[in-house]
Amino acid sequence: MDDAYDAYDEDAAAPQGAEGPSGARAVRPGDPAAPAGPPPSVPRTGVAALSPRYQVGAALALALVAVAACVHLGMVFLSVAPANTVTKQHGKAIEEWVYPEFEQNWKLFAPNPLQQNIAVQVRADVLMQDGTTTTTGWNDLSVQDGKAIDGSLLPSHTVQNELRRAWDFFVTTHGNDNRPIGLRGSLSEQYLRRIVVMRMYRGDATSEKGTIERVQVRSSTTDVPPPDWRGEKVSDNPVYRVLPWWRVTADEANGGVR
Repeated sequence: MDDAYDAYDEDAAAPQGAEGPSGARAVRPGDPAAPAGPPPSVPRTGVAALSPRYQVGAALALALVAVAACVHLGMVFLSVAPANTVTKQHGKAIEEWVYPEFEQNWKLFAPNPLQQNIAVQVRADVLMQDGTTTTTGWNDLSVQDGKAIDGSLLPSHTVQNELRRAWDFFVTTHGNDNRPIGLRGSLSEQYLRRIVVMRMYRGDATSEKGTIERVQVRSSTTDVPPPDWRGEKVSDNPVYRVLPWWRVTADEANGGVR
């Protein structure tokens, strides 16, 4: 009996081999770590998540946008660049692209600042719903723009410059008799007319209730008074430049510019 117990104790005290009692390999300090499994797949986002067909479509759309942006920047640059071979050969195409919406007026210096206040005013013949025609009073669009700018931390570019640049465009392309000079004269007239019609539909109570048939534009120019220390006196009476009545086209009269 003693011999049997001694044999059992020797077997139990003996160190285990590479495999434990259950047959599994025992993990010992210093053994290399088991190889890791495959990393989890990362979901694709953005364009990469699209199918190949849609990826091609997205690439083509981005390419078209880039080409259009380059063409636009090139046209604007040529419109303000000095005369060169390209502008001489393709001047008409450049003007049709830029004017009037993208017209540039870069001035680094202003040695002769404006000494006059110029206000653009408009009135209209409106066909009312009962068949009668009503002529509105003069609406001072420049005063309306000034009120929109006063107190605004970030006034829009449209409010600041649209009407002013349209009037400057008209003046530079028309003579003192209000007749157009060159091909851009009719374009400037159409541009100014569309702006004032749009403004009348939006801001004049009478025009909102009917259909505008004709509009008339005028400018009111007054001199800016000099400082007191100069001792000069200027007239504060406004000088008007009245344009002829313009008949509104069908698309404009029916609200095409509202």
